[in-house]
Amino acid sequence: MKTFLRILFAHNGKRQWRIAASAWWVLLLCVGLASCIGEEYPSEDTPQDNFEALWKLMDEHYCFFEYKKQEIGLDWDEVHERYRKKITDRMNERQLFEVLCQMLAELKDGHVNLGAGFDIGRNWSYYEDFPENYDETIARSYLGVDYSIASGLKYKILEDNIGYVRCESFSDGIGDGNLSYMLNELALCDGLIIDVRNNGGGELTTAHKFAARFTNEKRLIGYVCHKTGKGRNDFSSPKPEYIEPSKGLRWQKPAVVLTNRRCYSATNDFVKCMHTFPEVTLLGDNTGGGSGMPFTQEIPHGWSVRYSAVVYYDRDMRHTEFGIAPDTLVSMSEEDLLRKKDTLIEAARALLKEK
Repeated sequence: MKTFLRILFAHNGKRQWRIAASAWWVLLLCVGLASCIGEEYPSEDTPQDNFEALWKLMDEHYCFFEYKKQEIGLDWDEVHERYRKKITDRMNERQLFEVLCQMLAELKDGHVNLGAGFDIGRNWSYYEDFPENYDETIARSYLGVDYSIASGLKYKILEDNIGYVRCESFSDGIGDGNLSYMLNELALCDGLIIDVRNNGGGELTTAHKFAARFTNEKRLIGYVCHKTGKGRNDFSSPKPEYIEPSKGLRWQKPAVVLTNRRCYSATNDFVKCMHTFPEVTLLGDNTGGGSGMPFTQEIPHGWSVRYSAVVYYDRDMRHTEFGIAPDTLVSMSEEDLLRKKDTLIEAARALLKEK
C-alpha cells in the first residue's frame, strides 16, 4: 500500500496539492496513518480486491463514522454488504470506478474523493442541493472597477462608508503586509463586510492569519482529535486550539461575515474562528462544512482516495462537518435579483449602520 505525504488545501475546482514538508505535518501524518503501514490489505488488482481495499482503508482511517451514524444513519458494515454484491470479475474499469464512487458517496463528505486518470469521484451535495445565495455579477458590481487588491483580497469603501472585502479563496498567499495595508485603508469605515461566499477553502494558516486580525486577546476556537488506531472510535483526547491576536493592525469595529453553502474546508474553519469574536456577526446561509483534515492513499489499481482523517470541533466540542449556522439567516430575494442588488450585502450594510 503506497502512502503519500500530501494534503489537499484547496477545493471547489481549485485543487492544489502541497507537500507536507514541516516536521509537525510529517509527525501528524505518521500518527494518523501508522496503523496502515505493514497491514495486510488486499493487494491484487482485481475488482473484488480493489473494493475490499478501499472499504477497509476507509473503515480504519475515516474519522466521522460515529457522527455520520448519528446524523444520517450511516451503517458502514451495511454499506459493505450492499455494494459488495455489485462487484463482479467481469466489470470494466469504468464500471468499477462508478460503484466505488457510489459507495464513498454514502459518507456525504466533500473531502472524500476517488481520483482516476479519467475522472474524480466527488460528493458536492453540501452545496448542490441548496440555493447558492450568491450572484457573482451582482456582487462584483459593488466593487466596480476601482477596487484595491491585496494579494487574494479585493476591497473597497462603499458609498455609505462601509468597507467591503471579497475573499474568494484561502489558497492565495495573503501575507501580513497585505492585511495591514488593507485594514489601514479601511480604518475610517463605520463597519466591515467580509464576503467569503463561494470560497471553497485553501490553507488553514491563511484563514487563521486573517481571523487573527479581529481579536485583541487569545481565544479558544475549538478542539482537534487525531486517529490513534484502526478502530472507528480510536481517537486521541481533544486538544484545545487557540488563536492569538495578530501583532499587526487589528480591526476594532463591528464586522459582518457573509456565508453560503459553498463556504467549505478552511473557509468553514475561518467562519468558526470569526464566530468566537463578539464584534463579528455571521449573516447568510449555513456554511457547507468540511471539518475533517483530508489525507490521501492509493488502492491497488493505482487510484487515489482522499478521506477525512482528523476531526476539528468548535469551542463547544460540536462538530462542524455539516456546516455552521449564521447568526442572521438571510437569502437572496427574487426582487433584489431583478433590481441587481445583493440581498446579503444590503442586509449587512443595514446591520452595521444600526451598530
